[in-house]
Amino acid sequence: MRTALVYHEEMTAARLLWDDPECEIERPERLTAAVERLQQGGLEQRCLQLAAREASEAELGLVHSPEYVSLMRGTQALSTEELQALSGQYDAVYFHPSTFHCARLAAGAALQLVDAVLTGTAHNGLALVRPPGHHSQRAAANGFCVFNNVAIAARYAQKRHGVHRILIVDWDVHHGQGIQYIFEDDPSVLYFSWHRYEHGRFWPYLRESDADAVGLGPGRGFTVNLPWNQGHPLILGPRSEDPRASHPPSKCPALMLNGRRLGWAMRITWPPSCTCCSLWPLSLTLSWCSSQQALTRRLGIPRGRCRPLPSASPTSRSCCKCWPAAGSVLCWSALESIQSVRAAQAPHWTSLWQQERRPSPVSPGGPKCKAAEAQTSAVLSSLLDRLHLCATPPVRTAIALTAPAAAMVLPPDILRQEESAPREETQAWARLHEALTQDTAFTALGKVLHLLNGILDGQVSSGIATTPAAASTLEVVLRQGLSHGAQRVFCVALGQLDRPPDLDNDGRTLWLNIRGKEAAALSTLHVSVPLSGTTGGFLSCILALVLPLAYGFQPDLVLVALGPAHGLQDPQAALLAALLRGPAGGRVLVLVEQESTCQLVGVLARVLHGDPPPSLGPFSVASPDDVQALVHLRGQLEAKWEMLQVAAPSGVP
Repeated sequence: MRTALVYHEEMTAARLLWDDPECEIERPERLTAAVERLQQGGLEQRCLQLAAREASEAELGLVHSPEYVSLMRGTQALSTEELQALSGQYDAVYFHPSTFHCARLAAGAALQLVDAVLTGTAHNGLALVRPPGHHSQRAAANGFCVFNNVAIAARYAQKRHGVHRILIVDWDVHHGQGIQYIFEDDPSVLYFSWHRYEHGRFWPYLRESDADAVGLGPGRGFTVNLPWNQGHPLILGPRSEDPRASHPPSKCPALMLNGRRLGWAMRITWPPSCTCCSLWPLSLTLSWCSSQQALTRRLGIPRGRCRPLPSASPTSRSCCKCWPAAGSVLCWSALESIQSVRAAQAPHWTSLWQQERRPSPVSPGGPKCKAAEAQTSAVLSSLLDRLHLCATPPVRTAIALTAPAAAMVLPPDILRQEESAPREETQAWARLHEALTQDTAFTALGKVLHLLNGILDGQVSSGIATTPAAASTLEVVLRQGLSHGAQRVFCVALGQLDRPPDLDNDGRTLWLNIRGKEAAALSTLHVSVPLSGTTGGFLSCILALVLPLAYGFQPDLVLVALGPAHGLQDPQAALLAALLRGPAGGRVLVLVEQESTCQLVGVLARVLHGDPPPSLGPFSVASPDDVQALVHLRGQLEAKWEMLQVAAPSGVP
């Protein structure tokens, strides 16, 4: 299956017919610039292209009142003066004779995408739409938004396809109050918004945009607002003291993702639009291109390299006075906002029950804060560079098995590798360990080396290999990776697997053991943590330790080794492998002890190929011992790993 792209050129028809500085940035070029960038990046032709249809008035009525739909229908026959007068009744809105048609196409595009994903026609997709929707309410236009496209799509998914739970993630410089109002008493829709708030001094100036707005009645806990009070720490844009910052910037389209069984809806924007120069189309369309490239990379991409995405150069950025300097990543205020959200949501989510506030090791304006800011900025910059510049490997996922597994059902585009490395190369490495000279282990080693070389040469993105000698094979793979061009390797070893004692301490290897009952930082690059027996403990370990270390280390290659007595359940192993794809740009090699089940190998292959990980099952809170072990390790490692100073997920006080 492919990534769907839904668009219709007639959505560019509406435009401002009178002088209005507040609304002039909502113009057709927002859409045409995005399409041009997708074409230039070679992304459009790689997608399943669908022409948007108009949403019916009955479909609009899933969210909006009949009176409001009728009022919008009537705009088609109004004069310019009448349109301007009607526009003045709403906040930051303008109408055009084509507005009703464009808005129906925008809503219909979202519905087509829902149909494509939930019927299996597409795996995921992107809808380029105009006008936007997340400010629109049941009976009111607002903030350039006429019909609430994402809300309509969510209700449609429930009514038409029987989806029971939907997550809407709204990443925008402004709060999507329209979506919040529509679903605030509905526990079947979880709405998460992160936005600039400035303690209520940023548009739309609403008290209910703050963290303590958690929903109403049965919907309490299903509205989550993460308000940024000193700009947006993840989005570069005008500072709050800039008078232009109160103007609603451009909105981007609805991005509808789906994990097959649980519907997800997501709308995102990148840097806010600039009202003083023409830079805004570039920043916005880059986010569209990056989003579409990320979606298509979840699937098997045809052979050939993808073209580098265009980027905003420092020279082009410097022309805009409202674009801040590089490294302007917030620290103290962002931590306070996150803590406020956790405190407000704790009564409604058992996963947050153990969280307590602890004094942050980072003080505002202090040297640690500045170091954390610089570290985070460097990590984000590096990740963005990888998104823009790396090529797409011809093979998405490959598996190398020591024995045939006819019963294993896999997607047809997962490569079952049979080739081996040259015999001389395999023999040279096998001499390091007697266990590798045995016939089965030797054959497995040759296949593993061939798979590793494919990953390092850019021919394969990720892979899984089985071996009867996990410890010996892991050491060989680690040494081969370092000698074959990988500058930094992150090794996550589970079970009875020890770090090779003679491994060089040159800073190129980060070794993490997850096993046993003891937590220890033998060095800043050699860490051991117990494997928790609870869902909450396992998630806290991944979120509070493994991922901050991985993103801080920025490896070229991630090795995950499931050795004897590794203790992981299949869903846990799948989630770990899936999350570790990010830090290394997808270059993950999983080694599995030969005695593991075909089911484990199959679920790992599907997850690395892009399928969602299976459910972890019922949630159980982390034990006090699990929490204490993580607190102990984080305290030992914070001086080296700045990202641990600004990350304290659930269950870690």
